[in-house]
Amino acid sequence: MNRVLKFVAIALFAAVVSSPLFAQSNPLVGTWKLNAAKSKFEPGPAPQRLTRVVVADGDGVKYDFTGVDASGKPIAYGFSVKFDGKDNPISGTIPSGADTISAKRMDASHYEATLKKGDKVLGVSKVSVSKDGKTTTVDAKGTSAGGVKTHDVQVYDKQ
Repeated sequence: MNRVLKFVAIALFAAVVSSPLFAQSNPLVGTWKLNAAKSKFEPGPAPQRLTRVVVADGDGVKYDFTGVDASGKPIAYGFSVKFDGKDNPISGTIPSGADTISAKRMDASHYEATLKKGDKVLGVSKVSVSKDGKTTTVDAKGTSAGGVKTHDVQVYDKQ
């Protein structure tokens, strides 16, 4: 009887973990707006506005970014990742000039993403969601499309 109960418990756990309801509890999911006052862009300048929408996408997430850069030009790009370390295409034009992104999850609230142009790594971002789920911080180090070293700390507030 105990074996049957254990099997049922494991089967129920697996069903819950793979359900859409569980995906909705993912701390990355939601609409996030850049908090420019708390963010740093080195060498800069910071975008005027940036919003990222993150939705559950199977066993990964899909990101869509929209905003306005420092010079007033629109920003629009997106990608999907599965946290398996494999390169995924980026649609639109990301400011770094990257054409792929890969991601690895460290735990439920932390992951690391790598941006590439072809086979060349342009940058690595360490992403963390606060314990209360209201803030995401992206600590990004890399090289701009023009070859300049960058270090941005982007702070996003959940909407």
